[in-house]
Amino acid sequence: MSSAPEPRKTLDPDQVAFWLARHPDFFIGREGLLQQLKVPHPDTQGAISLLERLVLDLRRRAEHAESRLEHLLETARHNETQYRRLRETLLALVEAEDRDTLAQALATQLSERFATPAMALWCPAELSDNEPAPPQPPRQVLDQHATKRLTALLDGRTSRCAKLSVSDWKCLLPHTKPPRKAGSCAITRLSAGQPLGYLLLASPDPASYCASMDTLFTEYLGDVMARLLTRLGPYA
Repeated sequence: MSSAPEPRKTLDPDQVAFWLARHPDFFIGREGLLQQLKVPHPDTQGAISLLERLVLDLRRRAEHAESRLEHLLETARHNETQYRRLRETLLALVEAEDRDTLAQALATQLSERFATPAMALWCPAELSDNEPAPPQPPRQVLDQHATKRLTALLDGRTSRCAKLSVSDWKCLLPHTKPPRKAGSCAITRLSAGQPLGYLLLASPDPASYCASMDTLFTEYLGDVMARLLTRLGPYA
């Protein structure tokens, strides 16, 4: 009676990979074997030689590295442009001689350098005491109604991006033409030892300031404006 044939033994792929990794000199003297090896083509049906596959992988890695480098360079150019815009904005602000000039300078810089359609600087009435003339737009005197609307937009936060209804636009940006539909805004509270009001940036585009956006830029402008407001007024 003949014995049953032994089951065919196969090598475990992971063990083969581990063994080759431990013996990188295996193909020395076996270059012909490298040329005979065939691997699946990554994009089409069929097989290509191992050497062709290596060349293809190296080319793709080079293209990916080039793409990443171009992205880094583009980011660096964008950051440099933003830095220059912010630098010119701050220089214009520190040259302001009074609060109205300060607010107008900020509105001009935001419009020309950052394409911000509208802004308002809301300050409490006591900041206007002893001034020879009433505040001029975009500076506004903070009243109870505006405070209520601004507080609602902030929703308990120091700064925030949010939708801006047409009615809120009319209330909080009375010196500008309201859009037909709801827009968006970035708002930050001004403070330098005491409450100094609010800075509001607005756009008729509802996607310009979405809730997921970072508010670091708006907060930074708010911090600068708060300190300049105190320097130009009775708190200095």
